[in-house]
Amino acid sequence: MKRSELNQIIRNAEEFIASFGFLLPPFANWSLEEWKEKQHFAWQLLEVGCGWDVTDFGRGEFERFGLVLVTLRNGLPNDKVGIGVPYAEKILVARSDQVTPMHYHKKKTEDIIVRGGSPLAVRLYKVRPDGTLDREDRVVVQMDGGRWEFPPGGLAIVEPGASITLEPGCAHAFWGHGGDCLVGEVSSVNDDKTDNYFLEETSRFPSIVEDEPPYRLMVSDYDTWLDSV
Repeated sequence: MKRSELNQIIRNAEEFIASFGFLLPPFANWSLEEWKEKQHFAWQLLEVGCGWDVTDFGRGEFERFGLVLVTLRNGLPNDKVGIGVPYAEKILVARSDQVTPMHYHKKKTEDIIVRGGSPLAVRLYKVRPDGTLDREDRVVVQMDGGRWEFPPGGLAIVEPGASITLEPGCAHAFWGHGGDCLVGEVSSVNDDKTDNYFLEETSRFPSIVEDEPPYRLMVSDYDTWLDSV
């Protein structure tokens, strides 16, 4: 993806998020220069991967396959205690019919919460021990305290204000259903580098063509643009 494209995507996401009165933490608004000035103060943010994240999942078709998210809060896995919090929180922009491909987590349990806009469509499967989709067994999930069952590949429509809980081993793909969707995620500690298992070959972070300076640094930019801390 071109940096100019990423910059515009983030600008659009900022406008969309703000339209719901949702306020991002100060670091989400830092420029490259501010990050360089504050990185030694903000080393914990870097350590736990807080910040902007834009991906086309290596497909090169962001409008069809893509996601914008901001990791607002996070801690470190249990084997590295003492930094951050024992949970993660994100805000996501899922555009209309823009798919986040089928994937699952082995460690993370997450509540996906529709904060505003259109409903979120979530396609569901169980995962077999060998990592393939279970196309026979029904999927059981919690939705705001209620127990719901879906057939393999069933579609949950999460309405604005509602949520769905996805446990480890529950494969899911999602997209804005009939319009753009503002999505919150509250989960156990998040590790996007090692705990995303996609069912098709996918690149979690984009390859970037640097055709202009970054408007906002993304989590995948830190190692390139900032000094090690």
